[in-house]
Amino acid sequence: LEISNLSENDIFVLRLDLTDRNFHEAATKSVLKHFGKIDVLVNNGGRSQRSLFVDTNLDVFSAIMELNYLGTISLTKHVLDHMIQRKKGKIVTVSSVMGIMGAPLATGYCASKHALQGFFNSLRTELTDYPEISIINICPGPVQSQIIQNVFTEELSKSLESSGDQSHKMPTARCVRLTLVSVANDLKEAWISDHPYLAVCYLWQYAPTWAWWLMNRMGKKRIENFKSGV
Repeated sequence: LEISNLSENDIFVLRLDLTDRNFHEAATKSVLKHFGKIDVLVNNGGRSQRSLFVDTNLDVFSAIMELNYLGTISLTKHVLDHMIQRKKGKIVTVSSVMGIMGAPLATGYCASKHALQGFFNSLRTELTDYPEISIINICPGPVQSQIIQNVFTEELSKSLESSGDQSHKMPTARCVRLTLVSVANDLKEAWISDHPYLAVCYLWQYAPTWAWWLMNRMGKKRIENFKSGV
């Protein structure tokens, strides 16, 4: 309000739990009642993971998919119904470079992001009769945020002991700016990352054999650091 021309009526904050799918329809109706329309949906809720598969309870994987995948497509479904009626809108989903490649210590997280990639790439093809409805996938690499403090571990009730140094990650403001540029230009998919992570994305896309070799070398070191508490 202090830095823009918006009024208080232009802002509507609605508390929402992605895992409470029974509330998503009512939440959508509340937004429509306030604004009359929904131009853009940004799916940006989710939790990451730091644990080895062999040590992780299966209920952790269920919780990851319930939040990152099912919660996202549930909310999307209700908003999309409105956008189809208007024949206009943008659905922006913050996926991850982990939706493109695989990585150790994040098997469940990678699976949920691969699921989102597959879902929204398929949904886009179902909306060819609605050219003004854009499906946009944003795939960030490491970004400075609190996501690491709230990751899933091998047990639902256990939190990560150390979040480590985040100074090497992309600043949040830059990631947001590049996301907005991608949305404004209706990019179907945007990889937002610094090197070397961005280079690995290109390897994974165009030279997967080299990417697997490199990931095995990097992954082994990452697992050693994880086990030693680094």
